[in-house]
Amino acid sequence: MTATVPPPPAPAAPPAGGGRPPSDAAIARLWRSVRVPLVLITALVVAAVLLSLGTEQFPEGYLEPDSVSPDGARALVRIMEQDRDVDVVRSSADAEEALAGAGEDTVLVVSLDHRLLPEELDSLAAADADTVLVQPTLRSLEAFAPGVDVTGRAEADETLAPLCTMTEAVAAGDARVGGELYGAPEDSGAVGCYPAGAGEALIRIDDGTSTTTVLGTGEPLTNTELDVEGNAALALNLMAAENVVWLRPDPPQQEGSATLTELIPLGLRWSLVPLVAALGLLALWRGRRMGPLVPESLPVAVQASETTRGRAALYRSRKARDRAALALRTGFLDRAVPKLGLASDAGDEAVVSALAARTGDEPGALSALLHPAEPDPYTADDGALVRLADELDARARRLR
Repeated sequence: MTATVPPPPAPAAPPAGGGRPPSDAAIARLWRSVRVPLVLITALVVAAVLLSLGTEQFPEGYLEPDSVSPDGARALVRIMEQDRDVDVVRSSADAEEALAGAGEDTVLVVSLDHRLLPEELDSLAAADADTVLVQPTLRSLEAFAPGVDVTGRAEADETLAPLCTMTEAVAAGDARVGGELYGAPEDSGAVGCYPAGAGEALIRIDDGTSTTTVLGTGEPLTNTELDVEGNAALALNLMAAENVVWLRPDPPQQEGSATLTELIPLGLRWSLVPLVAALGLLALWRGRRMGPLVPESLPVAVQASETTRGRAALYRSRKARDRAALALRTGFLDRAVPKLGLASDAGDEAVVSALAARTGDEPGALSALLHPAEPDPYTADDGALVRLADELDARARRLR
């Protein structure tokens, strides 16, 4: 009887890729290597985002729809955009185009109308759209609201009561609308609100096809005054329409300015020619001319021998025989070295050898004469110094 022995179990297959699973130590090493760069990159990204937020620029200007400054109108425009379409335009042509594309329920708001030309005001008035004029000029009143005129002015921070039958003003209540005051003939059908003094701060005239509302100041529409009294309600009520066209004209661009030269008359420019010529001739006439050289006598003429005697007297008075000996040897060498055919920087031994060859003296005696050892025997007294001068003169005569 035979029995079959089962084969031993096969070893477990290695993980896919033939590698070992990463250990905790490897993960820790990887984290330590990337954590510093990761923190720096994150800090840079955060700083860049913060700086980009700080550099955002907003337009500035009175009743500017996008301005967040106190005199801007961004707050009012953002509120109106929640329930109506607001189209901000910068020219009369764009305003007419926006009115043509809007529906019947549209109101045109005009501010800073002094930037518009008279013909532009007439063209806008002919559009027969309900209009709100903010502190308009007299020319705008003539175009949009004939018969309405400026009659006075109220304090800018004065709060006024509506005291009229205009629904928008009655619903808003008291408002800080102090500014220019207006009046209109009784037979014009105009309705005035917020009376103060000689007129009303708000007036509306209806010509049968459209209404024109004149507000004496734009302060109630600004960011800082919008939440004061009934300013916000009054502004929203006056501009209550499905479409609001906000016209704030840009400043007119200057074109074709003349230069300073062009502003000077031609006759005046030609008159400068003889004037310049006369000034040139005057300069030539009165200018300084160069004359001949003038010799000047020197105040004192000192001969070289006197300078030498003076220096010797100083040496003698101070008993500076060493300096006198040095001056004698230096003068002798300055005169003798060129005669020996040597360079000025020749060494002491070369000078002594050449001098011995020319004079026949012993080199040792010449070396003791020109380069003595300390103490110098020729500086012991005045007699020794005289002997030094005599011996140097004798060698100098032999070199002639």
